[in-house]
Amino acid sequence: MLKKIDSIEEFTELLNKENSFYLLKHSLTCPISQAAYNEYEKFSNEHENIPTYYLAVQDSRPLSNEIAEQFQIKHESPQAILFANGKPSWSASHWKITNRSLAQAIPVQE
Repeated sequence: MLKKIDSIEEFTELLNKENSFYLLKHSLTCPISQAAYNEYEKFSNEHENIPTYYLAVQDSRPLSNEIAEQFQIKHESPQAILFANGKPSWSASHWKITNRSLAQAIPVQE
């Protein structure tokens, strides 16, 4: 299930709580971002056991900037990031965010 986060505190809690999760940086005004969001939502619905979160960059600019700075990932929108063990392990942006690319990035459970 897709959940929205808005604050640095919520994100920090996720890093501490979840072994792995996806995060989508989504622009509310960009048609490419809307297409990526639709793919992300489809992925989320098909993989309910995988935590999926998103932030709206217009609503959560400080959080978006914090992620870019903390993890040295150039900000893009839309941008999907897979976090595993507290750090990014995969990312994609724009048209590369597809249900298929997200599914292929799923970490193997040991």
